[in-house]
Amino acid sequence: MYPNLFRLPEWFPFLGGEPITSFGVMMLLSFLTAGYVLRAEMGRMKMDPEQAWDLLFMAVVGGILGAKVYYVLLNYPRLVADPIGMIFSRGGMVWYGGFLLAAALVLWKARQLGLPLTKILDGSAPALALAYAVGRVGCFLVGDDYGRPTDSWVGIAFPNGTPPTRVDVLESQFGVAVDPALVEKYGQVIPVHPTQLYEIGLSTLFFFILWRMRKHPHQSGWLFSIWLILAGLERFAVEFFRAKDDRFFGMFTLAQMISMALVATGVYWALRLRRTTARA
Repeated sequence: MYPNLFRLPEWFPFLGGEPITSFGVMMLLSFLTAGYVLRAEMGRMKMDPEQAWDLLFMAVVGGILGAKVYYVLLNYPRLVADPIGMIFSRGGMVWYGGFLLAAALVLWKARQLGLPLTKILDGSAPALALAYAVGRVGCFLVGDDYGRPTDSWVGIAFPNGTPPTRVDVLESQFGVAVDPALVEKYGQVIPVHPTQLYEIGLSTLFFFILWRMRKHPHQSGWLFSIWLILAGLERFAVEFFRAKDDRFFGMFTLAQMISMALVATGVYWALRLRRTTARA
């Protein structure tokens, strides 16, 4: 684990002594990754590739703001107890909140620039898949968004995670019942499913699939619908392994419900475009 890469020197204006976190660096790289992939796709589709940076700016604003708002609302009791700390803390971001607001702002900007929206969505599909994988590397490096306890060979302990994988943390913060056999074997810091690595691997695979499919003679919007299906199914499956405290729908989390909505939207859209192609 490498939560902090280095600290800024004390003489640095405003931020002297503050750490540069691996999560922050990987989040920056994820946005840049999305920008370069989208730029390449816009050039291939005979659009001005430099306009990708205008869209990226809106994605950064919407992604960070949406992720923070989603997290704050999801943790409303903590917001009431410490509103300043919750709102201005460096951590606390949720992917789906960032994705939804970023998508809205990117589409608004694309319409303002006179760009074809469905082509922009298709160009964004492989960009989103690879950017998500890069961002999850940051989660792994800081020990965040990990899974439930496991005794399998894939298990990884995060003694300095955010929060650490200690028994008391897992039970109090996530409501996870820890097997006493694991405590006897590993002590108070136990291994968990590295769900960040699961998502990194799957999202990277999705990038290569979408990159291979991007030249398929499909209707505009079809490739994005495929990404919705793949990303939704991936997140739905991984959530079963996650240590979560937002299982508001029985055994399902809020993220799983959103995932199923994305999958349903993707399937409907893909079938509709396929029928349109067949009639043509």
